Amino acid sequence: MEGGGGIPLETLTEESQSRHVLPASFEANSLQKSNWGFLLTGLVGGTLVAVYAVATPFITPALRKVCLPFVPATTKQIENVVKMLRCRRGSLVDIGSGDGRIVIAAAKEGFTAVGYELNPWLVWYSRYRAWREGVHGSAKFYISDLWKMLQLEKKLELELDDDARVIACRFPFPHWTPDHVTGEGIDTVWAYDASTFRGREKRPTSMHFQPPIQA
Repeated sequence: MEGGGGIPLETLTEESQSRHVLPASFEANSLQKSNWGFLLTGLVGGTLVAVYAVATPFITPALRKVCLPFVPATTKQIENVVKMLRCRRGSLVDIGSGDGRIVIAAAKEGFTAVGYELNPWLVWYSRYRAWREGVHGSAKFYISDLWKMLQLEKKLELELDDDARVIACRFPFPHWTPDHVTGEGIDTVWAYDASTFRGREKRPTSMHFQPPIQA
């Protein structure tokens, strides 16, 4: 049959269908782009999950009531701490030991050094570093929550050995007068002798603290 214009109906039908048929190459390209989109989404999602898993233990302490995230000690800061420990022997305790740099440096100077740190990842890393540096026998690390240690100044006054020296980095103790100060800026180190803050002569243990916890 022919339409009113003389064009066969079969021809009109074929032309109409051809307008709705997409080329095979176009469908393949669309499918390929879709697959790449899913792959990219998966990669981004996996990366975000990995970053979250790694970063959370380091950032979580900053979200506590006392905002003190991990900040690694600088080389100069470590040198200043070691300077404050000269002519002293015995044991050293680092409260908030981070990645163990100061504890390891003290162990290399002959101290029996112990670090306490809330972040378990940093504790495990510190143990690995101590093993790698060959001082794992004299440098020990333990997981401990510093935010449970209220009124730290009073606690140290009551419990430290007679010859103890307390060394604070970046943040001085608010109610003590330091016996020695060295460095400047973020590398400043304050040293407090028990004989001074107790007001009487005492016998030498050292404690490094970074930073102090205030009640």
